[in-house]
Amino acid sequence: MRILLVSQMYPGPRDPDLGVFVRQMELALRERGHDIELAVLDRRGGGKRRYVELARRVKRARTPDVVYAHFLVPTGLIASRVGAPLVVTAHGRDVRNVGAIRGIAPLTRRVVERASSVIAVSDYLRRELEAKVPAAGGKTHVVDMGVDLVRFTPSQVTKCHLESPAYLCVGSLTERKNVVRLADAFSRLGKGSLTFIGDGPLRARLEGRERVRVVGRVPHDEVPEWIASADVVCQPSLIEPLGQSLLEAMACARSVVATRIGGPPEFVPPEAGVLVDPTDLDALERGLRAAAELPRPNEAAHAAAAAHDVKRQAQRVEEILERAAADRPA
Repeated sequence: MRILLVSQMYPGPRDPDLGVFVRQMELALRERGHDIELAVLDRRGGGKRRYVELARRVKRARTPDVVYAHFLVPTGLIASRVGAPLVVTAHGRDVRNVGAIRGIAPLTRRVVERASSVIAVSDYLRRELEAKVPAAGGKTHVVDMGVDLVRFTPSQVTKCHLESPAYLCVGSLTERKNVVRLADAFSRLGKGSLTFIGDGPLRARLEGRERVRVVGRVPHDEVPEWIASADVVCQPSLIEPLGQSLLEAMACARSVVATRIGGPPEFVPPEAGVLVDPTDLDALERGLRAAAELPRPNEAAHAAAAAHDVKRQAQRVEEILERAAADRPA
């Protein structure tokens, strides 16, 4: 198929960690023999004006057999102008914006009605989308973005040496990611180390704490090394539509501490990690202690992640794209 992939997040020279899950799926689809043209934004800056540039890139693209867009609004809205069947993936924030930001609901409904199919990265997100946009009912499939089992492997060699028990958190340093409460819970343990890979507005509230290190953003190619250095990977977000870093950690056979709000309960079994109430500091402390007692390497975690191999997920996305392309009017 000729696929036009449209995304407002894609890794670029200045922001190599941006939207790596989109790039990962693109490569898996290319491996399956598809001709993919990109219309993407590969930088964080630029404000709303950058979507004008995205629209221009979409307009310049060749007419495809199918458009594969990531994020409902604005990307899906821009992509819906192409004269080809549309499949759009909802990732989380785009669904949360419905009802939270004025004007987003009717635009989202327009995208969903235009789309041949919608993909949600978790069943939790599917239910939320269908509750907010009933038109999504019956046309929404659950397919997460998968994990690259070649790059994220139990045999990954580490170059990072962290004090054990070594806890690692990969992601933005924001309120939603619940990083300050994680650091507060860790401080109660009295031993080990907590490392943050990522950046954001809460960085200053994490730096300077005892046994806590804030590394900042790193290229995604270096993330497996950091995971391999950890005993436990933590993502106790207030809400997590999927939890990509959890899947990556589990693929590396690492135990996890994960929020029970959102997608993680769908793929984190008890043998692989601990699900916690993200607002309960005591529960988070208990979760950190319990996860550190799980095996390392954790083969149950690896087995659970293997079911989400990006190659398998690409096959499922391919089937959805092919059905959409086949239904194209003559």
